[in-house]
Amino acid sequence: MSVYSIYSDKELLLFLESDRNDKHAYAEIYMRYMPALQVHALQKIKSKDDVNDILHELFIKLWDNRKFLEVTTSLSAYLYTAVKNRILNYIIRGDFVKDYISSIQDYIQRGVPITEQQVMLNELQSIINKEVKAMPKQMRQVFELSRFEELSHKEIALRLHITEGTVKVHINNALKILRPKIKSLIIVIPFF
Repeated sequence: MSVYSIYSDKELLLFLESDRNDKHAYAEIYMRYMPALQVHALQKIKSKDDVNDILHELFIKLWDNRKFLEVTTSLSAYLYTAVKNRILNYIIRGDFVKDYISSIQDYIQRGVPITEQQVMLNELQSIINKEVKAMPKQMRQVFELSRFEELSHKEIALRLHITEGTVKVHINNALKILRPKIKSLIIVIPFF
């Protein structure tokens, strides 16, 4: 048991944000929340490797941005919201859909009939593609560079000759368009 286990989440965040760069506070946050976040994410994405990638990226970002964290709610709520957003980005980016389309193709090749769930996943991919194509040109370009080519905001700004602020606005607006469409379908997909 860590000495830091006696500290509250607020105290751990203070240690993390302090000039001490407290790795023990970070380790305690990781040990405290990683198992529960894994269980939560595995309910949404069945690939343990993908879940671990998502969570490790989240915790790396937590460490890298520790001086600038804006935790306005509880640490728990902050982390669960971050995981939810990363899962949505994973779905929107197409990794999730690509994996399932690939598995559907495997089923088809083996002669297994397509299930209702597989049809819904195809519909999800179709809706995402349709919504992305319907976006204004610059928003679509920014979104595709961000989500499909995984460029940073700075790289996108340089490539398109726009400001980083404009990049952020386009990505936020694109996600505002996509999230309701995806959420409405996710509710009906039995997988979730």
